[in-house]
Amino acid sequence: MRILTFTGKGGVGKTSVSAATAVRLSQMGYRTLVLSTDPAHSLSDSFNLPLGAEPTKIRENLQAIEVNPYVDLKQNWQSVQKYYTRIFMAQGVSGIMADEMTILPGMEELFSLLRIKRYKASGFYDVLVLDTAPTGETLRLLSLPDTLSWGMKAVKNVNKYIVRPLSKPLSKMSDKIANFIPPADAIDSVDQVFDELEDIREILTDNAKSTVRLVMNAEKMSIKETMRALTYLNLYGFKVDMVLVNRLLDTKENSGYLEHWKSIQQKYLGEIEEGFSPLPVKKLRMYEQEIVGLKSLDQFAHDMYGESDPSDMMYDEPPIKFVRNGDVYEVQMKLMFANPVDIDVWVTGDELFVQIGNQRKIITLPISLTGLEPGDAVFKDKWLHIPFDLDKTEQSRLQKVQRESHESREQKVCH
Repeated sequence: MRILTFTGKGGVGKTSVSAATAVRLSQMGYRTLVLSTDPAHSLSDSFNLPLGAEPTKIRENLQAIEVNPYVDLKQNWQSVQKYYTRIFMAQGVSGIMADEMTILPGMEELFSLLRIKRYKASGFYDVLVLDTAPTGETLRLLSLPDTLSWGMKAVKNVNKYIVRPLSKPLSKMSDKIANFIPPADAIDSVDQVFDELEDIREILTDNAKSTVRLVMNAEKMSIKETMRALTYLNLYGFKVDMVLVNRLLDTKENSGYLEHWKSIQQKYLGEIEEGFSPLPVKKLRMYEQEIVGLKSLDQFAHDMYGESDPSDMMYDEPPIKFVRNGDVYEVQMKLMFANPVDIDVWVTGDELFVQIGNQRKIITLPISLTGLEPGDAVFKDKWLHIPFDLDKTEQSRLQKVQRESHESREQKVCH
């Protein structure tokens, strides 16, 4: 299943772009599902049709859905929620407050993501179009598999090595202790969510099938936010294959008092094409009326794609590479608009940490790089190069052995 994710600053028209893309795909015979993860849903407004928490047929080959996070939360987390609510209430926390405290940050968005795996496994769809929340929320959504994996792994290990082995003997001691032992279905729910979290990460970072498309306006704030979004998406391993600049005024017509605004748009358009190169930049015009309903979306889709296939890979370059030159291995990350001063890199065990501002990516290193010491990271032509020198690592190891041997001999002499 091909997955197309559209994101952008609030108000740039990404819902219209998502809906029109889905319409065009369905016309080409692809079984298409367009899914809105934005809490402030506007997909139903775009189609001018009511949508619910399950897929609704729009036309032949096209279905749409506005995810209800509370429905998904209840289906996936109810047993865990009941267990923790019981514990909190036993400590004197009120019922409503106890319910709220059982929902971890990001849980609502996480269960929206789990639908992707379900629809992929169903085989019912050829293309999934994701209409997401504004950029900041989308980055949080897409980074959830990385962000939550550590916490979920800790919970899973506690369940596996402590809770499960002790649950039966403790339950026999007293009723009070038994109340604090999580039931089997709660433990199973945590295990299942963790496993699916790993699967979702693999699906969304499968650069052969999943890509992100950035929607923006030719305005300074929109450009800056899109630049940050591209950097962070690449950091997390998501491939971006297109930039769409929406609501451009027609340069061939007189726009009256908007003529000055038109010149500003053209100036920014030049900056966008130069800054985001080599990504393809699609220019979309401002329409005389709002794009609502299938007829308008049909026209918008035709202007956007012409006779081309929206599911095609518009730009094919992975955001993260592992390269070897002789005895030097390199992890290369494309971070087009990152400031080298803001980048921190370090290694712990078999994990490489790359942090830009408040965004952190954890990369599990290949076995061939495990144990090697990273050299100084270098920024070259929009790519961050992190070297791992096999020769230097071996030299460093030998020096350490020699130093320890020398210290040992000195201690013996002193004795």
